Amino acid sequence: MAKIKAKTTKPMTVAYIEHIGPYSEVPWEEYMERLYGWAKEHHVRPGFSAIGIYHDNPEDVQPEACRSEVAIPIHGDASSDGGVKVKELPAMRVAELTFKGPSTMLGDAYRDIMAWTAEHGCEAAGPSMEIYRSRPKIKKGKMIFSARIQVPITEQ
Repeated sequence: MAKIKAKTTKPMTVAYIEHIGPYSEVPWEEYMERLYGWAKEHHVRPGFSAIGIYHDNPEDVQPEACRSEVAIPIHGDASSDGGVKVKELPAMRVAELTFKGPSTMLGDAYRDIMAWTAEHGCEAAGPSMEIYRSRPKIKKGKMIFSARIQVPITEQ
């Protein structure tokens, strides 16, 4: 099992775009361009990390109904506008795993986190987040990415 740890995140403000459909079909490039353009237009400083917020387990929900958000941290005051929304993510307790590998291995990473939460008397308590450390790369025809996967938890 991968190394998983419990930690408390810091609160942050994010600008985000909602998406409904298969997670593999989220138009990341388009959304990131829109988010950074929006940040410039609204005079807020964007953070460096892209964030994927995933509301549904694709093993339980039909892919075309899966809800996600593509987000960037922002610093400064701005309000929702033109399809870009703003919200506060509170400080939260999460189970975190550092992932580097092909997207085909994500299911295993999430199963490891869920097994860890059960073994440690915790329960998942909200949508999972993937904080991307760099842009994905294509190696031998497979998309490889590096991210911190966080699943909010309640500890018993």
